[in-house]
Amino acid sequence: MVDKQRAENAVRELIAAMGEDAGREGLKDTPARVARMLEELTAGYSDSAEKHLSKTFSEGGSALVVERDISFSSTCEHHLMPFFGRVHIAYVPDGRVAGLSKLARTVDVYARRLQLQERMNAEIADALFLHLAPKGVAVVVEAEHTCMTARGVKKIGSTTVSYAVRGEIPSSVVAMLMAYAGERR
Repeated sequence: MVDKQRAENAVRELIAAMGEDAGREGLKDTPARVARMLEELTAGYSDSAEKHLSKTFSEGGSALVVERDISFSSTCEHHLMPFFGRVHIAYVPDGRVAGLSKLARTVDVYARRLQLQERMNAEIADALFLHLAPKGVAVVVEAEHTCMTARGVKKIGSTTVSYAVRGEIPSSVVAMLMAYAGERR
């Protein structure tokens, strides 16, 4: 939970540090807006993957489940700038499957925190492997980081692709997910 009053005070100080007047018409409500935004962007801290993945269904016939193009946005913990993209998930069930929306909700649990893409990728894979108990899971995350595109080196259009594999998952499945990530390029 964000301490909204403390966040508002900090934003006022930040505005003043930039040489602006936090009391002027265009900025006077900014501290409150930023505090609400911070609460929304970090809502994942008060959520859990276990809650979303605890409801499963018996399913003996599926050899592979793939959910691709799960969109997300997150906040880079190094620069407090957004990064956003898509997550592709594949898992080999061991008799139980989750509802497809639960995979997207699991992505949101970890995306709505101050994050690193690589850690978020691992956390999603670990949660799916722990709570679904599949034979194997692969997660590919592709993202554009505004700390690289809007500042610093300013390489607009660059993306970062990371992947995590847990358990027994065929390398062809990982290759398929990586191909999904490459389709938009």
